[in-house]
Amino acid sequence: MGYIEDLRADIGHRPIIMVGSLLILENEAGQMLLQKRTYTAGNWGFPGGLMEFGENTEETAVREMQEETGLIVKNLELFGVYTKKEMTHLANGDTYQGVNVVYRSHDFQGKMKIDETESLRFDWFDRDKLPERIVPISQLILADLLGKGKTI
Repeated sequence: MGYIEDLRADIGHRPIIMVGSLLILENEAGQMLLQKRTYTAGNWGFPGGLMEFGENTEETAVREMQEETGLIVKNLELFGVYTKKEMTHLANGDTYQGVNVVYRSHDFQGKMKIDETESLRFDWFDRDKLPERIVPISQLILADLLGKGKTI
């Protein structure tokens, strides 16, 4: 079990703050990698996950990308930190406020594979041809990346 699972075993559904990392990965054509996640009802978002003890947020982004896609990413640059005041309520009763540290990279290697426990699929998207159903936090990141928004 990971840190959050251990914590939930002790505290149940009480509200917590969770820190995670997301990664904007771009290929040579300038396309962005998006993940269609299993737990967000098939909505798209940037790959990433929750930080574990003993790692920093950059290591979290690299680990999560490798676990979810098989790709090894290097030379990350900090893009921004995203959070919102509202709590997120999950179907299982868990409540949390997320803090997402977002990195960006163009430097990756490896062969793409899908961890089917977390992902339905991955696709590369042009900036002007993004999917319609995107999770809220990734919508905020995309708005900033495309110069159409402001972080909150």
